[in-house]
Amino acid sequence: MNRWQAQSALIEAAVRQPVAALRVLTGGCIGEVYRVDLRDGSTLVAKIDSSQSARLDIEGYMLRYLAEHSRLPVPAVRHSSAALLLMDFLPGSSLLTDAAQAHAADLLADLHGVRGAAFGLERDTLIGGLPQPNPPTASWLDFFRDHRLGYMAKEAARAGELPGAFLPRLERFGERLDRWLTEPEYPALIHGDMWTTNILAQNGRITGFLDPAVYYAHPEIELAFSTLFNTFDAAFFRRYQEHRPLAPGFFEERRDIYNLYPLLVHVRLFGGGYVSSVDQILRRFGF
Repeated sequence: MNRWQAQSALIEAAVRQPVAALRVLTGGCIGEVYRVDLRDGSTLVAKIDSSQSARLDIEGYMLRYLAEHSRLPVPAVRHSSAALLLMDFLPGSSLLTDAAQAHAADLLADLHGVRGAAFGLERDTLIGGLPQPNPPTASWLDFFRDHRLGYMAKEAARAGELPGAFLPRLERFGERLDRWLTEPEYPALIHGDMWTTNILAQNGRITGFLDPAVYYAHPEIELAFSTLFNTFDAAFFRRYQEHRPLAPGFFEERRDIYNLYPLLVHVRLFGGGYVSSVDQILRRFGF
């Protein structure tokens, strides 16, 4: 049995019907991704991870959580296990026109209206394949300091990607976050990994959000992340602020502070130039 036959057999065992065609898709940083055409005419997306550390069941959990707790469009999960995730195929591309960005703003403003009892989540999740701890926490500043900045910095240093000298700098910065950040009105549900390839659009409308890293947070961390790699621009923020106006200082200060977390994720994953980006932000704020 060759690799294609083996992958088809794995999928057929999960859906209990024959695979008519299997095609490789781009995107995704975990395992292999395929478009699956079934004999009955339906189309799925399959993620397959044959590694010993496979955790695709967590991605399945996060997609189902969004489907059950929000109106955010996400692919329906048809099968979820550590090694295999099967989802409905959604049409569209990552080309986000101004109209699509405005629609994304409507959808995310609605998502950010979903309230939680605490910051974090009922279980730990993943971001970019990395563990993301979500212990329920009453204070957003405590959660962001300890379970986002502190945790990911230590993981990056442990992996040899972040120089150890950064840890005390980040610790001192974390102790003074209240100079720039405030507690939000409530813990809001966020997608958690808001960059372009995780969004599909067609004819000026969003067709789906992919690859979440969900938890309850301050919505500003989601909005900041969306600017880090130019996912959204003015068309998005104009519409979003019609629903949820941003307090002064977001673009000037808080955006950079919140982007320390995705930057540390990228340091852990890739090292290199992302270290200098972390350094620049810390220096900007006096650390």
